[in-house]
Amino acid sequence: MEELSFFNRELSLLQFHKRVLHQATDASLPVLERVRFLCISATNLDEFFEVRVGGLIELIERGSGTTSFADGMTITQTKEAIAEQAHEFVHQQYTVLNEQILPLLRENGIFILRRDEWVSDQINYLHDYFQSDVLPLLSPIGLDPAHPFPRILNKSLNFIVSLNGKDAFGRNSGRAIVQVPRSLPNIIELPSELVSEGRGFILMSSIIHHFMDELFVGMTVLGCYQFRLTRNTDIFLDEEETDDLLRAMEGELAYRQYGDEVRIELADNTPEDQLEFLLNRCEVGNRDMFKVNGPVNLSRFNDLFDLIKDPAHYFPPFTQSVPRAFKRYDNYFDAIRRQDILVHHPYESFSTVVEWIRQAAKDPQVLAIKQTLYRTGSESPVVDALVQAARAGKEVTVVVELRARFDEQDNVALANKLQRYGIHVIYGVVGFKTHAKMLLIARKEKNQLRNYVHLGTGNYHAKTTQVYTDYGLFSADKSFGEDVYRIFLQLSSMGKMSKMETLLHAPFTLHRSMIRKIQREVDHAGNGKAAHIILKMNSLCEEQLVTELYKASQAGVSIDLIIRGICHLKPGIPGLSENIRVRSIVGRFLEHSRVFYFENNGDPELWLASSDWMVRNMFHRVETCFPVKSKKLRERIIDDLKLALADNTHAWMLDGEGNYHLVQPESEGECVDSQAILLAQWAASS
Repeated sequence: MEELSFFNRELSLLQFHKRVLHQATDASLPVLERVRFLCISATNLDEFFEVRVGGLIELIERGSGTTSFADGMTITQTKEAIAEQAHEFVHQQYTVLNEQILPLLRENGIFILRRDEWVSDQINYLHDYFQSDVLPLLSPIGLDPAHPFPRILNKSLNFIVSLNGKDAFGRNSGRAIVQVPRSLPNIIELPSELVSEGRGFILMSSIIHHFMDELFVGMTVLGCYQFRLTRNTDIFLDEEETDDLLRAMEGELAYRQYGDEVRIELADNTPEDQLEFLLNRCEVGNRDMFKVNGPVNLSRFNDLFDLIKDPAHYFPPFTQSVPRAFKRYDNYFDAIRRQDILVHHPYESFSTVVEWIRQAAKDPQVLAIKQTLYRTGSESPVVDALVQAARAGKEVTVVVELRARFDEQDNVALANKLQRYGIHVIYGVVGFKTHAKMLLIARKEKNQLRNYVHLGTGNYHAKTTQVYTDYGLFSADKSFGEDVYRIFLQLSSMGKMSKMETLLHAPFTLHRSMIRKIQREVDHAGNGKAAHIILKMNSLCEEQLVTELYKASQAGVSIDLIIRGICHLKPGIPGLSENIRVRSIVGRFLEHSRVFYFENNGDPELWLASSDWMVRNMFHRVETCFPVKSKKLRERIIDDLKLALADNTHAWMLDGEGNYHLVQPESEGECVDSQAILLAQWAASS
């Protein structure tokens, strides 16, 4: 397969962030939901620089800049292309903010007041607030030989201040740095009596800026300018040389905020001398400097969600449903024993998982609970239920993945908490992240041990299950139970790989099994039989699997891909991929489920998985992939896939040049919003 048969991974990810930003321009969405998408695009870009760009810079510094990726671009070329597209992206963000979001907020009576709009009563109120709540927390640093340029905290908001005059000690370096404490709110609301119309809000940065001279008594503040530094936040652990992974992770987390510099954002009115000074001190090049026309760090507008309660500005609320099967029986074990039960989040409630563990904690027949936890959130009802079970005398074992990116701090605290309650905590296998989503409950029934399982495509995180689309399957299937038990045994002990009866799992059988299933469709197409593949996942960038999909297309297999984010594959290329279509759905909810459908000549197979088709998932993580055995449930998920393929409201089609085009309904055709239809079908309005 030629190099140019693949799209660049990093640029493909940037394309996804652009599709998220586009949601902020959608006039059909409530105003604060548009603000939310703008903020998401900002935090996405932060993470992109912290991880993806940071990783590229590391490779370049190691002398790997000329190394080529599968798409034919070198690391240096990729970095340059990112810089060009990222600058365009940031310009689009601030254009959306200034030309759409802020005027729209004002139309709805929500005023983000600039300093030049403040009237005397407001200034007096803000001055009192500054004196009582802000000034005591500020620690300005005058720059002189005794106070060198400080180590700037990752993503903290700062001011560089131009000064004139001498302080009490006769010093005058002409510059100072003021960091905005993270303990302060990003936005405050003015009392209603101080606002002539609507509601008035003030950015904390505006307050500090306005009263900056009170930090430098006797000196003249000539100007102050916002800036923000982004650092490489990847954590490196030499696991082979680490005796205690928990202790090592705790140590490394302290250094995360001070990694190498990868980007600087500045107010676009920053004078040239201050700009050059910051670039020099922060060791950032011009290509990694972003001048912005507005507040630095757009994600600060997230605070509006806690301040504004008007339901007219949000998506209509809904109530997540509970499968009827759970309502028919006194306990969940009776329901699961009779049939496999599927839940589709966020349309159906994640509370079913929590309730099941709570029932297990009280059930005298339950002997043991085993669960994997990758991301749970700081306040987790799942963890509380597991603690209840341990206190009730159940044998509870939890696999905690300490290295879940950006959740490491929470997971370290989680591991310590679980151990305090006598829960067995293990950290998986050295060199392999445990990304599988598994819950096993062992119950003694009629003097025999029966294993009940929950397998999912997403994390056991109560909050994200309200906004991420994922599937979860409850089952008492014997082969499921035995296979899940074997995987837990692998994670907690040492030994050879156990042979699975039903499940596929990475890093052992998943990759080659997917290749065989693709090749089986090729054989069917070659014999004139029905051959169709539908794959839904977050990312597709494992080269061998992409190559096999190309071969399948060339053999006449019809292939539909629903890839939310990164996609290496080029669709619609004559002689290569003319039978492949790629779409991405970006809507109210984050599409997160992994579903693999193979037509198999009229005897379809449908698999759910914790894994995307990426190198890391296939070879460097512990993942699970499980079949949906129930015909009824299988048909339900196939209907969901068909609905996604019919979406003409929030779907984007990828072309062979790497561009995404928003799918539009035909002039007289019906609008199909797959998420809205599923919401109406499975959830109830609040």
